[in-house]
Parts: sequence; structure tokens; C-alpha cells
Amino acid sequence: MGAYVLRRLLLMIPTLLGIMVINFALVQFVPGGPVERVLAQLNEGPGGGMERLSGGGQEVTGGGGGGAGGEYQAGRGLPPGFVEDLQKQFGLDKPPLERFLIMMKSYLTFDFGESYFRSISVVDLVLEKMPVSITLGLWSTLIAYLISIPLGISKAVRDGTAFDTWTSTVIVVGYAIPAFLFAILLMVLFAGGSYWQWFPLRGIVSDNWQQLGWWDRIVDYFWHITLPVAALTIAAFAQLTLLTKNSFLDQIRMQYVMTARAKGLSERRVLYGHVFRNAMLIVISGFPGLFISVFFGGSLIIEYIFSLDGLGRLGFEAAMDRDYPVVFATLYVFGLMGLFVQLLTDLTYVLIDPRIDFESRET
Repeated sequence: MGAYVLRRLLLMIPTLLGIMVINFALVQFVPGGPVERVLAQLNEGPGGGMERLSGGGQEVTGGGGGGAGGEYQAGRGLPPGFVEDLQKQFGLDKPPLERFLIMMKSYLTFDFGESYFRSISVVDLVLEKMPVSITLGLWSTLIAYLISIPLGISKAVRDGTAFDTWTSTVIVVGYAIPAFLFAILLMVLFAGGSYWQWFPLRGIVSDNWQQLGWWDRIVDYFWHITLPVAALTIAAFAQLTLLTKNSFLDQIRMQYVMTARAKGLSERRVLYGHVFRNAMLIVISGFPGLFISVFFGGSLIIEYIFSLDGLGRLGFEAAMDRDYPVVFATLYVFGLMGLFVQLLTDLTYVLIDPRIDFESRET
């Protein structure tokens, strides 16, 4: 198993490099860029954006592209050399290949530089937003699995019964409702929209959270995350329940199950001693995609609806502002995390079913 893990770790290098190359190349063709962003803000009048520009005139490395070689029509009337100074500060005065090599060299040591438009390093910025995304991703995924696996098993065992019929109706409705629409519904019903004001509308903790006792902190934390986590869980819960049911139905119809029953084993022993281990493999295989989608992408709209300042919102705002250090640093870290999660999934396969041997399949 050690050789397989080593091969997977080595394979991460070209995979991550390919991800960065493709996205860096795409950025070169995107109209606009950080320089154009600053010039547009200057054209809007006083307070347009220079006070947001970080770096104090120092050169910023790791930038992307996006129109660095344009004519900057918005820069007419500015002091001579102003645009060139901006390009140099953003690191856009160098050829694309050189910028990419400088960026990747820094990323190898996890040096992500500073945000273009925020006076803070990218690492500190990501760490600042991380608690919100961890909260949404972790609890949504955990609750989805805790509900979906027992429910999916029950539906498979009671396939065709009244229980299976009415739970399927609930699941189909849940699957059909987008997460953002369900979030708005929860907000209207339970966050003071039109009916009850049982839960807060913004943030994951109260403003006086630091002054609360440890038990009150726990209660306050769960009180704040109830609605956004519920909104994110609904779609994942529906999909995962159907996946679990179908996986168990496929295994229950296998020949080895009929053999085990013929030997006189109890139904519980057949289900959890034989079927469970095989049926759970396909369910576990969906964990990385589910977690990554909730953790990095699925929470964007939820964060906006509930005024949460997490990684999804950070990535969106960085892309809109052409804040390339934030865009590429988060892409690098998230891609690396996704690859490690996929490796962890393979190791979990072996833990659940020791008969799986990835090394022998590779040879």
C-alpha cells in the first residue's frame, strides 16, 4: 500500500501543475485586469480605489494576466508613467511565462503574497474566511451522511412499501428544490422574513460571542448555523439517500446474499455483515465530490443569502475584482486539498474492505 500512496502523491504534482497552467492560460484571454480595475475606480471619482491598493508601491508577484498589454483608454489624463507603475506593482510588466514561473516557485513554499486590493496577505485572508466554509461544509456533509445512510438502507429493505413511497416523495421534492430557494424559504419562515424570528439572519456567531461562557458559545454557534446548514444539506441529503438505496438494492439481489440467507444467517447479520461493506463503497466514492462541492462552491449563494463571509464569497469577489493572487492561491490550495481528499477516499476503501488491493491492480 505504501508504494501506491507514493505513486499517488507523485501524480499530484503534474495534476496540480496542469490545473494551474490551464487556469493561468485562460486568464490571459480574459478582458480586463487589475490595472483596468484601478483605472475604472479612479474614473468613478474620489475614493474610487487607490486607497484599497495594497503593497505600498512594492512589486507584487504571482499575478495573472488579463489585458496587461492593453492601451488603457481609461488612463487618459493620468500622470506619465502611471499605468506602467501600476503594471510593475502588480507584476504585469513581465512576460506571461516568467510570471507563471515566479508564481509557482513562490507557491511551492506556500508563499502566496498579498492581495492586490486588500492590505492583508493571502494566507491571512483565507484563514480569516476559513471558519465559515469549514462550518458549512463539515456540518452539511456530516448531517447528510448521518441521515441518508440509515434512511437509504431502510428504503432498500422496505422497497415497494408505503414507507418507501412517501419517503421517496419527500426526497424527490427535496432534490427538485435548489439550495438557494430552500434558503430563502427558511429565511422567510424562521429568520423574521414574514413569520417567526427564531434564528439570526447573519453571521455564524453573535457579536458578543467572546464574552459568553463556553456552553453559551456552543448554543450560539449552532443557533446561527442552523438555517444555512439546513439549506445546504437538503440537496446533498436527497441525492445521497437515493444513491445509498440503489447501492444496497444491487447488493441485496446478489447471489452471495441468497447463499448467506440459505445458511440460516439472520437478516441483520446478512445486511450489516455482508451487504453493508460492499454497498458502502460506492457511497464513500461520492464523498470527495460532495464535500468539495459544498465546501468550495455550493456555499457561495448561501453565504450571500445569510451574509456569511466565507471562501465561496471570497473567491467570487476576487474573480470579479481581478485579484489574481487570491484567485490563484485559493485555486492552488483547494486543488491540492481535493487531491488529498481523493487519496483519503482510496485509503478508506481499503479500511472498509481489506480485499481491495490497489497495488496489485496497478501492476
